[in-house]
Amino acid sequence: MTDAQLTARDLAVRCVRMMAEGTLADFERLIHPDAVNRESRAEPPAARGRGPRAFHASALWLRAAYCDLEWRIDEAVTEAGLVVLHTTMSARHTGTFVTYDANAYPSGAFPATGKTFSVTQTHWCRIAGGQLTEHWANRDDLGQAVQLGWVPPSPRYILRMQRALRRARREHARAGAPRVLP
Repeated sequence: MTDAQLTARDLAVRCVRMMAEGTLADFERLIHPDAVNRESRAEPPAARGRGPRAFHASALWLRAAYCDLEWRIDEAVTEAGLVVLHTTMSARHTGTFVTYDANAYPSGAFPATGKTFSVTQTHWCRIAGGQLTEHWANRDDLGQAVQLGWVPPSPRYILRMQRALRRARREHARAGAPRVLP
């Protein structure tokens, strides 16, 4: 089946799963040039734009923090170009996970714990013309944080988080990204 023949459901499933291992070319084929990811507000600057490059930047951000990244599709509902996927995301935390504030400045950093997690999510995907045009999600972030040992943090982990955040901010500055204060 070619990409042009994919059903809206199959295309949405492929778009969610390619976050784990898709190439930029895969994203360019399946993500509309003006597509918006409504979840990018806590992601790195490169993920804040529209289109395949921004979606690919989101994928690279997740892959930098997690290995064995996988989305199991538990249920799928399609209604007139809107696909809702109930999924289970699982991975192992092997790199620092950095969160960003509204100005795309590093606001939190969670150093690798080596622990695995498995949490439910729903992904809402708008499909038009054989491409994804819009994405938003509902995630069990608290469940993930508890499974990874982020919550409640031990005193030692708090110190590791502080060091990781300083490192992320230095890297952000070295990359030439401006700090924009609210």
